[in-house]
Amino acid sequence: MLPFKLVYHPGYDLNLGEHVFPARKYRLIHDHLLDEGFARPMDFIQPQPASDEYILRVHEAGWVKRLKSGTLSPQELLRMEIPYSKQMVEAFWLATGGTILAARNALGDRIGVNIGGGFHHAFPGHGEGFCAIHDVAVAIRALQHESLIERALVVDCDVHHGNGTAAIFAGDRSVLTLSMHQFHNYPSEKPPSVIDIHLRDGVSDDEYLDRLRGALKVAMSFAPHMIFYLAGADPYYKDQLGGLSLTMEGLKQRDRVVFETGLEAGVPLAVTLAGGYARNTDDTVAIHCNSVKAAREALG
Repeated sequence: MLPFKLVYHPGYDLNLGEHVFPARKYRLIHDHLLDEGFARPMDFIQPQPASDEYILRVHEAGWVKRLKSGTLSPQELLRMEIPYSKQMVEAFWLATGGTILAARNALGDRIGVNIGGGFHHAFPGHGEGFCAIHDVAVAIRALQHESLIERALVVDCDVHHGNGTAAIFAGDRSVLTLSMHQFHNYPSEKPPSVIDIHLRDGVSDDEYLDRLRGALKVAMSFAPHMIFYLAGADPYYKDQLGGLSLTMEGLKQRDRVVFETGLEAGVPLAVTLAGGYARNTDDTVAIHCNSVKAAREALG
C-alpha cells in the first residue's frame, strides 16, 4: 500500500474528442500505475465534485452560471479552446473536488496527489487555455476558510506561465506564487507572479534544475503551511506545445527537488498534474507516472 492516496475519478475525462489535450491521459495514468503493480485499487480514492460554495470563493457567479447552463458566448468558448459539453463542465467540478481532497490528504500523509487538476489558466470570470475552473485556487481558499492552513506556496512547473494563478492571488500576502515557464510561449500576457522564472527556449535539465533550486530557496523563506505543486509534463523535449528540452529523467529529478524541499522543511505537498501534450501520449503518461513515483521515493 502506498503511503498516500491517489485521488482519481473516471469523470476527469473532459470529453474533448480529437484534441491536442489528451484528456484520456487521466485514465491511462490510473491504468498504468495499476498494470505495473506500483499501485493497488485500494490506493485510489474518488472525490466528490466541488460544491458551488467552494467554487464561488474564487470564481464569479456569472461565469459559474454560464458554464453550468451552457450559455457561454462564442468569444468565451474561443478563449477557452476546448469544446463545450456537460461532461466537460462536470469534469472540472470533479477535478476541483479532487484537488481539495488531495490537499486535505496531504495534511496527514505529507503528500497528496490528484491524478488530474492543475488548471492554472482559469480566471475568476473566464476560462483560457483548456482551463475553466482554477482547482488549485479553489483548494487553497477551501483550506484557508477551514483554518487548516494560512499561507500557501504555489510551485508551478508547467511549461506555460500560470497567468490565472498570478491574477487570482495578486496582492494576496497569504499566497506566494512561483511560476517557472518558457517565456516565449503561451500566454502572451503574463501577469506577474510573486516569483517568475522566465526560461529561454531550449533550456535543458541542468540549467532548469539549477534555476528551480534557486527559486525554491527564495520561496521557502515565505514559510508556507502547504505547497501546491503543478507537475506539468510539458517541459519535455518532445512536447507539442512546449519549447524546452527536458528529458524524462530531468523531469523526475525536478519532481524530487520539489518534494524533498517541502518534506525537509516539514511542509506538506498537494500535487496536481497540469499540462502534457507529447506527440506520443505514452510519453506524457510515463512522465506523470514518474511524478507519482518520485513522491513515493521522496517519502522513503
